[in-house]
Amino acid sequence: MKILYIGDIMGRPGRQTVQKILPGLITEHGIDFVIAQGENLSSGKGLQIKSVEEMMSAGIDFFTGGDWTLHREEIYPWLSDPSRPVIRPANYPAGTPGLGWKYADTPFGKILVISLLGQTVGYRAPVIDNPLEVVDRILAEAKSQQIVASVVNFHGDFSSEKIVIGQYLNGRVTAIIGDHWHIPTADAHVLSGGTAHITDVGMVGSRDSSLGIKTEIIVNRWKSDERSRNELETGGQMQFCSVLIDVNIGNSQAKSIKQLIKFV
Repeated sequence: MKILYIGDIMGRPGRQTVQKILPGLITEHGIDFVIAQGENLSSGKGLQIKSVEEMMSAGIDFFTGGDWTLHREEIYPWLSDPSRPVIRPANYPAGTPGLGWKYADTPFGKILVISLLGQTVGYRAPVIDNPLEVVDRILAEAKSQQIVASVVNFHGDFSSEKIVIGQYLNGRVTAIIGDHWHIPTADAHVLSGGTAHITDVGMVGSRDSSLGIKTEIIVNRWKSDERSRNELETGGQMQFCSVLIDVNIGNSQAKSIKQLIKFV
């Protein structure tokens, strides 16, 4: 089974790039299931249902979550419905709307998708539960389910956290994919226990920007030290960052992971 994981989709420019690139990738590589980080899907903050449905029409099957996932309340019913393909980080405190892991149907059987938030995520870092303890509980519960693969998304700032959780889950999950930086790292590989890992998959949006935001806004903020509103960069060369994971469904281990990065 081939699973494609797409990095943070930055608003309309990112969605338009997905529409241009993803259908051809699915055909070219025989991709069976597509997961994408959706927290920036609508204007760079949160998810509108119409944006989710637009991306599902383009070929995305499931959406992981990050620190902006709860920004728009209209998505809350989808987050809480086990049949809807969108999750928020699982290590938010008890009482937070939505689910942080769900099972998804594929032609080969069910897969488990989990999102976790790193201990440090920008200046808005929320109070969260320990991601290692949370993922342990989820995987213990999942033992009662028949699944062919498990994909963990780790959304955080510290490379050390992203690398360590890969080692911690080595041999226990099919893949652990880091995101949130919007910059792809060059360390995609299969760990000794058959777990595919990358520190950060990157983003979908303008390459000629500051992580998808107009560079001049960030420069002015840097120089003045004043808070200002982000504005998505809609011009320049667009990039599509993803990783393709080939899964042995007989033992749920990854056979390979490789980066697929395209420009338009």
